[in-house]
Amino acid sequence: MSQQPDRSIPRQHHPAGVFFRGMAMGAADIVPGVSGGTIAFITGIYFRLLEAISAAPVAFFRQFLKGDVAGFWRSMDGNFLFCLLAGVLTSVASLASLITWLLDEHPVLIWSFFFGLIVASVWHVGQQVRRVSPALVVPLVVGIAFAWWVTTLPASELDPSGLAFLGAGALAICAMILPGISGSFLLLIMGMYAPVLAAVKSFELGHLGLFLIGCVIGLLSVARLITLAFRHFHDAVLALLTGFMIGALGKVWPWQETLSWRVNSSGKEVPVSQSPVGPETWAQLYGQDPQVLLAMAMAVAGLGLVLAMEWFGGRSERRQAAEGS
Repeated sequence: MSQQPDRSIPRQHHPAGVFFRGMAMGAADIVPGVSGGTIAFITGIYFRLLEAISAAPVAFFRQFLKGDVAGFWRSMDGNFLFCLLAGVLTSVASLASLITWLLDEHPVLIWSFFFGLIVASVWHVGQQVRRVSPALVVPLVVGIAFAWWVTTLPASELDPSGLAFLGAGALAICAMILPGISGSFLLLIMGMYAPVLAAVKSFELGHLGLFLIGCVIGLLSVARLITLAFRHFHDAVLALLTGFMIGALGKVWPWQETLSWRVNSSGKEVPVSQSPVGPETWAQLYGQDPQVLLAMAMAVAGLGLVLAMEWFGGRSERRQAAEGS
């Protein structure tokens, strides 16, 4: 039985544990179709993250502007946010090139891994519902339909201007903080995924700064809204988030038929529209080995990783509860 968000937030996590959770979130956020919010949820820091972000604006005006920097840092759970953000940035900076290469060279296996990860996450988030009722079918179906619609939108091509980086940061971070909605996939739809990834790889401080400002604007505007929604409509919000993840499964299905292509700014052909197909159909279309057994093994590995993170998060919370009693 889950508790109310404001009572279930663990007040202490080991800084190293928070850092590695941040690394896992950063790695997830790089991949279109996988949500860092899902990682935060299953590792037991989601509600603490929401509370810390929500507290920041109030603490800024009540304490920081009055010179109480230490009080401001404590009120917004600064140590937690610092360790988490350090993990996210470390992961993005160090893994961006690797994950891009893996997606290019071993797409079936990597997408199979993420498929298993999201399936396990669907189970985990659904388990948090306190009281199952027929009324929850409505937000569940709405979440499935919305996520499926988003994942079928064709990718566009924006001019990577400063304003585009600012807006992309605001929209992407709102999605990244929601389990089941991939911020990087929204970037892909907006045509900003490649420019943002290129800015990370080449360390373009101007564009990255604007993107981060957009992220801050988006975070401050959506975190408190999500917190209030959980407090007043806990089960309905969880049903909606579960629907988001179910609807996103089509995007991370390992075998996709590309329906249309476009040439990006680097002169490389990239898919615009794709549709999931069976392994045999995919093999006939592209004349390649669908690697079904290896794909199944990778999916099981993704599922096992989520279960391991869930076990680790639960063990950590039980230990903290025992120490506090």
